[in-house]
Order: sequence, then structure tokens, then C-alpha cells
Amino acid sequence: MSYTIGQVADKTGLSIHTLRFYEKEGIMPIVNRNESGIRLYETKDIEALEFICCLRATGMTISDIKDFVRESRTIEQRIEILEKQHGKVQSQIDQFISYQAMINRKLDIYRNKTDTI
Repeated sequence: MSYTIGQVADKTGLSIHTLRFYEKEGIMPIVNRNESGIRLYETKDIEALEFICCLRATGMTISDIKDFVRESRTIEQRIEILEKQHGKVQSQIDQFISYQAMINRKLDIYRNKTDTI
């Protein structure tokens, strides 16, 4: 099944402008077009976009994503990049767990009506 750029924008939450930008910058592989020049995205394209969104959501820069998707990258190089990003995400998770524990302690204090900050 093929999807238009508008359908992909709705499906992914990305703007049409962002989709065109990703294609122009080489972040997204070249998308097939019909005889009228309209982009036709396939399921594999949407899956690639979802992964790109995942990388962006975890703080990877556009520049790093471009580097990751370069065709000259080997599997081993991509694994290394993803392991590095995985470590960053784990650090963020650990920090948020620490923050959550602090908030929980403060909630316990307030729920027990202890008046301290």
C-alpha cells in the first residue's frame, strides 16, 4: 500500500515540511513518485521515519542521524552509534528515576502533613 505525503504526515505526526526536509537532507531515503511527481511512501518508508523520530526523541541531532543513515556506514559502525545513543538514553532514564524518587519523597512528606520544603 502506498501513502501520500499528507497521509504520512497524519500517520507520523511530522509536518509535510519536515518530511520534505528529511528527504532533501538525505535523512530519509529517496521516496518513489508516481507519474505526476507525487511522493508515494511505502510501509518501509514509514518504518524508517518512525525510527528517525525515535532517534530525535532520544536527543540525537539531525547531523548525527544524517551520519547514521549514510549508505557508506557499515553495520558495525551503526551498532556503535546505536550503542552510544542507548547509553545516553539509559543515563537519562537513571536521572529521571532519581528525580521521581525525590518527588515521591516530597509527596510522602506532604501527605504526612510535614511542613518542610
